[in-house]
Amino acid sequence: MSTRPVNPVTGLDFTPAVGDMPFTPLQREWLAKAHALGRDKFAARAAQWDQEASFPFANYDDLREQGFLKLCVPTEFGGAGADFPTYMMVAAEIGRFCGATALTWNMHICSTMWTGVLADGIAMSDEQRAEHAARRQIHFARIVNEGKLYAQPFSEGTAAAAGRAPFGTTARQVVRDGQRGWLINGKKIWASLSGAADYYGVLCTEDKGDQHPDARDTLYISVPATAEGFSISGEWDPLGMRGTVSRNLTFKDVFVSDDEQLMPRGIYFKGAQTWPAMFNTLAPTYLGLANAVYDFTVQYLRGEVPGEPPIKRRQFPTKQITVAQMRLQLESMKSLFTRAIFEAKPNPSKDEKLRLYAAHYAVMEGANDLARLGIRTCGGQSMLKHLPLERLYRDSRCGALMLPWTAELILDRMGRETLYEPGEKDD
Repeated sequence: MSTRPVNPVTGLDFTPAVGDMPFTPLQREWLAKAHALGRDKFAARAAQWDQEASFPFANYDDLREQGFLKLCVPTEFGGAGADFPTYMMVAAEIGRFCGATALTWNMHICSTMWTGVLADGIAMSDEQRAEHAARRQIHFARIVNEGKLYAQPFSEGTAAAAGRAPFGTTARQVVRDGQRGWLINGKKIWASLSGAADYYGVLCTEDKGDQHPDARDTLYISVPATAEGFSISGEWDPLGMRGTVSRNLTFKDVFVSDDEQLMPRGIYFKGAQTWPAMFNTLAPTYLGLANAVYDFTVQYLRGEVPGEPPIKRRQFPTKQITVAQMRLQLESMKSLFTRAIFEAKPNPSKDEKLRLYAAHYAVMEGANDLARLGIRTCGGQSMLKHLPLERLYRDSRCGALMLPWTAELILDRMGRETLYEPGEKDD
């Protein structure tokens, strides 16, 4: 347990990964729970999931028991009712102790946040709103009452996950045994929580019987893990984020009922246009990792790493300068990140959207840059696997590669959207 005094501004006895600021009672409660869970349980287990490339089931038992699976379920459905900034703060705190747990928890939370608070900010007809209200009650009840876990398979190895093409996975409306539903066919790759989730929220293109698939016809449909025709395949032995277990999913004439829709037809596409911040939710994991790198580096140079000889290395000017550089970059990342998450809303201004891109890029690239500096200044000892820094380095490198907002795509979007107003083009 911490013996530090409570900060009168934050009401906490630790500095959260997002930094010190006045938190709401809900934010304070969940940050404290996330910090204690990460410190007391997740941190000690992180090496196991990395070594084995195995899913952190034990962590999810803890998350489920303490209510984290329903964090973003609206209160009227029995959840905690956390908003976007609150989730982003809590996710960063979990990422500080286990990146794979934070990253996979994000997939589950998005299944509730997209259908919850974000959907509330998307324009729908009265009919669509009523349909959505009825169906999300089904999905939220599974999470709140049964502790079910949702995944969110996105990637297909095409431009679809980047928002530049329709998804190759398709859903065709059918009637089977008197029940109206959808027949799903296709394949997803890099599907985190594969084999762990109870339901897979699949993004697919409605098959209307013609040869002109359209991204505007994207459907967001839940597929039960027990569905006939659904299968998981492939090996999982990546560089980092090994505990996500992101294998391949195949859907072969998988039938699901109409009630498995997570959003009404066409609403996902509207959401992607309306709420760009919905694609920023991978970033807090990496802000948490950046904090972990900094925390370890300071601890190591002070000779305070548990189980290691109490050798101080802080007296060398080169070490002091590197720690200063790391702190400067970390503070910049936190400031940009926190401003972006509090600005997140439907239909942001151009500056707000560009700042969101900048925050995402700064965190995804900055986490690995901090890890690089940490390893360099801690020296050869830090490359050994019994210490966490080399794992943090490998995990931190993965963030900039993740769709739909890879580091390259962010730069492309920022440059294009800075120089062109909507509808503008060169002759």
